[in-house]
Amino acid sequence: MATPPLDARALAQSGADALRRGDARTARESFERIVAARQADASVCMALAYACRRLHDLPAALAAVERALALTPRDVRALILKADLLAESGDDRSASSFYQFAIRIAPPANEMPADLRDEVARAQAMCDRYAGQFEAFLQDRLGRLQVPDGRAATRFRHSLDILLGRKKIYHQQPRVFHYAELPQVQFYDNGLFPWVDRVEAATADIRSELLAVLEKPSDFVPYVNVVPERPVRDLAGLAGNPDWSAFYLWKDGELQAANAARCPKTMAAMESVPLTRIGNRSPSVLFSLLRPGAHIPPHAGLVNTRLICHLPLIVPPGCEFRVGNDTRTPVEGKVWMFDDTIEHEAWNRSAETRVILIFEVWRPELSEEERRLVTTMFEAIDAYSGQKPTWSI
Repeated sequence: MATPPLDARALAQSGADALRRGDARTARESFERIVAARQADASVCMALAYACRRLHDLPAALAAVERALALTPRDVRALILKADLLAESGDDRSASSFYQFAIRIAPPANEMPADLRDEVARAQAMCDRYAGQFEAFLQDRLGRLQVPDGRAATRFRHSLDILLGRKKIYHQQPRVFHYAELPQVQFYDNGLFPWVDRVEAATADIRSELLAVLEKPSDFVPYVNVVPERPVRDLAGLAGNPDWSAFYLWKDGELQAANAARCPKTMAAMESVPLTRIGNRSPSVLFSLLRPGAHIPPHAGLVNTRLICHLPLIVPPGCEFRVGNDTRTPVEGKVWMFDDTIEHEAWNRSAETRVILIFEVWRPELSEEERRLVTTMFEAIDAYSGQKPTWSI
């Protein structure tokens, strides 16, 4: 007498009903018959995994969920279930990797059913727990080391923050020219630049000239200007917007004689600074004004052969500046230098105007010969085009 064909759909329904009743053994038997007949899809394999888990048979449950993942490798539920089973078996490291992968490939929260959202949230909580345990262990071990404060300690802490997921890796993203093999440094150590003390010492004189300039605010022009011959690069509505404005002493390699004449002490302070000098492009020296409530959105600069320097002059509470992972509060009279080809942004959350002096210097890693080569290259580019470039600091 012939054996009747297996009704996989009926068996699956029977197994699901048994699982809902809490009869995991009967459910397992139904699902295993479908698997043995080679008619199991991913949902049957998942159901078998749940049944085996309820029976505390972790090896069988893992085998079943692995069959499901062989059929649907990016199924978020299956990935989380495998992570749960690995965690229950004591393999936290493997479990963490599956939780993390499930979170990474999960669709946006508003596109998931509520129960899957809850599962992904639980996976995130497990990742946070593992991260906390790992960090506590690591900090305990590292806390026994005697590492003096300084550049080495700062770099190591930054690297540890990246390892622990507290910070991202940011790379240079110059929009025009990338000079190869330069280090990825967000803010530079002032100790590399002997002229910083002289500029900071001139803060009071520079601020007094700025205050005189501010008496005629119409002399400030929008920093992001609109050039008819070029597409508008509108930084979140800042193109042509006076919320971010500039009063130039030098602009794109040209002295702004009338403005410079109003600020002789500022110009004198700049004489000690090794400003970049490339025809039609640099230096630029300017007072940069950010009005109350203004936000300069994330963006990156043009070339990584220079550093941008800030001397904060008027800084009300609520102002911040971010380069890559590092967010700082400007301090009046204290210079900082940063690589503007690393994503950066600024906020003025106060009810007052913020103003800083901005200028640019060569990166210290570039030799005199390299600086000459870069200068000659840009001069050749301009000679070829026959036009003055659209540039900015």
